[in-house]
Amino acid sequence: MTKKNPLSDFRKFLFVVWKHLNLPQPTPVQYDIANKIQYGDKRMIVEAFRGVGKSWVTSAYVVWLLYMDPQLNILVVSASKTRADDFTTFTLRLINEMPILAHLRPREDQRQSKISFDVGPANASHAPSVKSVGITGQLAGSRADYIIADDIEVPNNSMTQGMRDRLSEAVKEFDAILKPDGRILYLGTPQNQESLYNKLPERGYKTHIWPARFPDEETVVGYGNKLASFISNQLKNYVSLIGQPTDPNRFSDFDLLEREASYGRSGFALQFMLDTRLSDALRYPLKVSDLIIMDIPTHEAPEKLSWSSDEQYVVQELPNVSFSGDYFHRPMFMSDDFVEFSGSVMSIDPSGRGKDETGYAVVKMLNGYQYVRQCGGIAGGYGEDVLEKLANIAKQEAVNEIIVESNFGDGLFNAVFTPVLNKIYPCTLSEVRHSKQKELRIIDTLEPVMNQHKLVVDKKVIKSDFETCQHLPPEQALRYQLFYQLTRITKDRGALVNDDRLDALSMAVKFWTDAMAQDVENRMAVRRDVLMQDEMKRMQLQHKAGFAILTGHNLKDTSSSIYKW
Repeated sequence: MTKKNPLSDFRKFLFVVWKHLNLPQPTPVQYDIANKIQYGDKRMIVEAFRGVGKSWVTSAYVVWLLYMDPQLNILVVSASKTRADDFTTFTLRLINEMPILAHLRPREDQRQSKISFDVGPANASHAPSVKSVGITGQLAGSRADYIIADDIEVPNNSMTQGMRDRLSEAVKEFDAILKPDGRILYLGTPQNQESLYNKLPERGYKTHIWPARFPDEETVVGYGNKLASFISNQLKNYVSLIGQPTDPNRFSDFDLLEREASYGRSGFALQFMLDTRLSDALRYPLKVSDLIIMDIPTHEAPEKLSWSSDEQYVVQELPNVSFSGDYFHRPMFMSDDFVEFSGSVMSIDPSGRGKDETGYAVVKMLNGYQYVRQCGGIAGGYGEDVLEKLANIAKQEAVNEIIVESNFGDGLFNAVFTPVLNKIYPCTLSEVRHSKQKELRIIDTLEPVMNQHKLVVDKKVIKSDFETCQHLPPEQALRYQLFYQLTRITKDRGALVNDDRLDALSMAVKFWTDAMAQDVENRMAVRRDVLMQDEMKRMQLQHKAGFAILTGHNLKDTSSSIYKW
């Protein structure tokens, strides 16, 4: 009978490695991560708080894999080549320094650098035993039984939507590299709600999260089924653990409090609690839940509206591409009196080169509320068909003025648009020029208006915004949609790949910003005074007419004494 190798349990091997490194015995959390790495799914994501040692544990795991089977090929991928090389260097040092691994040391005729190395018993192969590469490096041509993706997502490569899209595409190469029955293991910390780690489960990956503190009930719900069973099982048995350190041997409660004070609430929630919700609430300032959604007539609107966040006013039937938990809301109150808009403006953001759209928006004003009647994008720039569509929209909406962004066209768009506009709908046409960073300008314009719930959007705008992009591939369709752009914009430069529709909306809203100071109640009071004066005049004329009939005076005779009251 073959004797079982005592180190076939990776946790025992980890203990030996830690002893060699003169480290304290692995903590319960480290042991649990080690156990999950050994027996977990073929496609798995390990999210653990900063400083828990997940990269060190995984380096030991790579050595253990080669200890158990020297014929394996392992690819280590990190955000940068330097970071990947550090992982490989540490792994090679363990092999060279630990006596029990002496048989794995590379021979003179084998590869033995920090970029790639072979282990002694490995058969000749194009693929080294261990190879390191940056996520933007040369992945093609590699072959591996195991792919270790160690912190491939960092702020520098996930700050904007474009960066995240490129990263998402890059990791798809893993499937071409992986051998049959191979395994992919991600180690990392998500940087935002649109993190690659939050999207990988859609591709069949299983996520396990080890936060620095035992989470409360609300946070547990936010984790869904991703919370490590080691954590969730203890919470079920000991509710008093909520808020306590999950790994007190490494980070005491006082230590975590110091780090929370240093990182700030949002930074700590992200780096130590692996909770992206607070970070996104601060980073993505525009929410569709701040809008009022209703059917808006062409020429008039309710004299007064009221907004409520109550779930009974949530609009469920409209397509919603915002973040989870962010819903459209219909008005809580809407007055019976409808009044003509006090003005209507159309904004145009002309298309640049490439795949940009010509964005447009029609926003009307009444009593301090801004009503978005239309907002969308038209493929193309200065084509006659585009110009005619824009002119016809202006005509349908009876706009008073059209404003055009002139930053890149230097008046060219207006020059070609004016003849078309004069033929279809003669209207005032003016240019606006911007010097402030686009993302800051858009947020600074829309956020205060939306926070006051003064921006009202027609239901047809939401439906059209979604439907007009459905001919595009799914990932592209999202980028062109107004409400995707609105909820994903941040203050980072280049936060959005496409922003034409959102930029056009912000231009129109900015046009009316000065009028936003008007108080609805004051405007209604003024209107009541006007109506009362009209009523008094009407009653006075009726009184005069009645007196004339009784006395036989001629109303057309202005010299009559009845006009001298």
